[in-house]
Amino acid sequence: MYDAVVLDNDGVLVGRTPFDTLREAAWDAFVSLGVEDPDLSHVDDVAVGVDPATLTDICERYGVDPTEFWRVRDETAAAAQIDAARKGQKTPYDDVDALRALDASLGVVSSNQQETVDALLDHFGLAGHFEVAYGREPSVASLSRKKPSPYYLERALEDLGAETALFVGDNESDVRAADNAGIDSAFLRRPHRRSTELACHPTYEIDDLHDLVSICGRAPTDGPA
Repeated sequence: MYDAVVLDNDGVLVGRTPFDTLREAAWDAFVSLGVEDPDLSHVDDVAVGVDPATLTDICERYGVDPTEFWRVRDETAAAAQIDAARKGQKTPYDDVDALRALDASLGVVSSNQQETVDALLDHFGLAGHFEVAYGREPSVASLSRKKPSPYYLERALEDLGAETALFVGDNESDVRAADNAGIDSAFLRRPHRRSTELACHPTYEIDDLHDLVSICGRAPTDGPA
């Protein structure tokens, strides 16, 4: 049914990173650049979901270059998440093996760092499932390219040569990114999204990745010789 299926990473393939882990990484970024006691609200702002204007304003308050700060912040966040994976604190979901059965090319598009995406897929032995995997580069510009922007999703679709595609995610921004890219979407209702109310309309709502087989079709298997 689809040439390609592209999936978000955190909350879809692997467990989400606790906010406290990202907060600590953001705090460490401030400290490493000489800001010993940043306002906790500013730490929280840059831990998750910051936009370029807010980042620039916060950095100006502390006399820190936004470009350098964001590079360090992304490095510390990536290191913290990779460390959590190695310690068994961030693991794949049990249903990722369902992807082997899909009759479509596979890709990953995440708003997390490219370094994090690559390291986690490799660590968990998932990299071989996917023909392409996109995360953010460690730049301020990347903040404007995150979902719901279709920027990375469109790059993945181009690389996959897909005319029809399905994007699978667990956030409203994933559904909107698919809409903005002109493709179908599947909203994955993991336990942390069971009661989430959406202000947009995904093409499908699914309970786990096994549901994708009935949507996308099962890959043919070689019969007996």
